Amino acid sequence: MSFQGASRLRLMFSYGLGDAGTGLAASQLGFYLFVFFTCTAGLEPFVAGSLLMLIKVWDGINDPLIGWLSDHTNSRWGPRLPWMIAASAPLGISLAAIWWVPPLEEKSKIIYYALMAILLMSAYTGVNLPYAALSTELTSNTNTRTRLNAARFTGSIIASLTGLLVAWWLTRFGESGYIAMGRITGSIATLTTLLCCWGLAPYTKKAQRPKLHSESVLKQLKRIFQNNMFLKVLSLYFLLWCGLQLMQTVALIYLVQVIQVPPSYATFGLILFQLSALAGLQVWSFCSNRYGRIQSLYLGGSLWIGSCILSMMLEPISVKVGINNVIHSNEIFGIKTLLLSIIILSVGFGASTAYLIPWSLLPDAIDNDPEHPAGFYTAWMILIQKVGIGLSMGLLGLLLSVSGYISASQCSGAITYIKQPIQAITSIRFCMGLIPALLVTCGLLIMRNWPEKGEHLQQRNT
Repeated sequence: MSFQGASRLRLMFSYGLGDAGTGLAASQLGFYLFVFFTCTAGLEPFVAGSLLMLIKVWDGINDPLIGWLSDHTNSRWGPRLPWMIAASAPLGISLAAIWWVPPLEEKSKIIYYALMAILLMSAYTGVNLPYAALSTELTSNTNTRTRLNAARFTGSIIASLTGLLVAWWLTRFGESGYIAMGRITGSIATLTTLLCCWGLAPYTKKAQRPKLHSESVLKQLKRIFQNNMFLKVLSLYFLLWCGLQLMQTVALIYLVQVIQVPPSYATFGLILFQLSALAGLQVWSFCSNRYGRIQSLYLGGSLWIGSCILSMMLEPISVKVGINNVIHSNEIFGIKTLLLSIIILSVGFGASTAYLIPWSLLPDAIDNDPEHPAGFYTAWMILIQKVGIGLSMGLLGLLLSVSGYISASQCSGAITYIKQPIQAITSIRFCMGLIPALLVTCGLLIMRNWPEKGEHLQQRNT
């Protein structure tokens, strides 16, 4: 299917809207939910991390199920849109509910958050998985698929920036601010999903559909795990998202407790990261089409690794200002702030490859399968993303608890500065720098000898 002029513009804009709601949710959940659990809701770090890990692992079970069901769904608009439409309202409602602190004891709170998170992530999968499968089915052109994914994550990051601005403004008010944030986020998620479905409807009627027969799920699984190209993409995505999610989850804690950025300004560091990632998406999309996706991955990944190492060694920016050293202290403060900003920009620019490149490579792996079950393959991509997120949160909670991290008993905003033990500071630095750098390095090594462009099709046909 070819797209030109206004048709192409509508396609890119509509597809970009599809990840706005889920991207907004993912950003706020990734940056704030752990902090919300440990500060506003009063849960211990290990409990919060374990809760999020168990939720994500459980949630991963519904990915292959919804992927398989969406592959087998028949409608005039194709197999994907009915799922997105049906899940849009539950997504918005559960997003609002997750940020409420029920007046219950701790065990009851844990049960409440587990139930709400299960509902939230089930609805999230119902929207995001069928939507992600469309990038393969709407076109067979490699460059157009890359541009679709660039449009997707551009919309996601713009929505994430909006979410961070809303969070910065509202979390200052504590519990009531979180409630208002949830309502706004939920409304945006539902609306943008429905607008995406309306915009894509003319294209999904003509899109490629899965070629299915009576093969059992176990045989499909066997075929998938015999697809070496898919296993490489899956491994890359898992490693990159483990590193990215670990950094996102610990980012606010790192900025406030380690670098000692004033809590009211820490969110601007997250916004700077998202702006840089947005710029990186455009650059890596251009480079991917011009020089190749793997070359872009190596360049972006190398920048990401170097920035992680620098972030681990960065000193606190706060200084004690006395009457006799005001000018000198301000100079030191300015230099450290500038260095912090450069590192954040570099991390975001490099880490944007985690959004774009794996999803740009996925259609190659799907095309390597004669049946092209895009929903099923997409399900495993999203499953491994959620497992990575869960493991990252569990690891963070465990490391903070073991290292003696001190949680605030009461927060006036999103997070409160507390002088932490040296072991806790070291653990936070490792989570922000060393561990992500090692994960990204492993991902780059896995992708050696990947066939670029259409070479994989030639290899399969010879």
